[in-house]
Amino acid sequence: MDYGKFKYEQNKKQHAMKQHQKTTHVKEIKLRPHTDKHDLDFKIRHIREFLQASDKVKVTMMFRGREMAYLDAGKATLAKVIEAVNDVGVIEQHPRLEGRNMILILSPKPKTV
Repeated sequence: MDYGKFKYEQNKKQHAMKQHQKTTHVKEIKLRPHTDKHDLDFKIRHIREFLQASDKVKVTMMFRGREMAYLDAGKATLAKVIEAVNDVGVIEQHPRLEGRNMILILSPKPKTV
């Protein structure tokens, strides 16, 4: 058997397997606790587009300086985001505080056949 032909066939199989793999991307949206309603709606629209394109979304609520006193405002904003995208996405990781950032991860709903 020809070793060169064998290596060529192996590379061809690996290339075909890579083409059929599904890759998921994680998109990030950054918010602040007092983000205005229109800006929030705009960002929610982007989150919905990402989830419909079957990408995961990482929503980061950033707190600066004295905004750390308004953690409840940040949680309320994230609750609005969760409610708005409930029909296209599910919560993969609930909001949790990491330093000065509160992080929420959403993933697309599994498609039913």
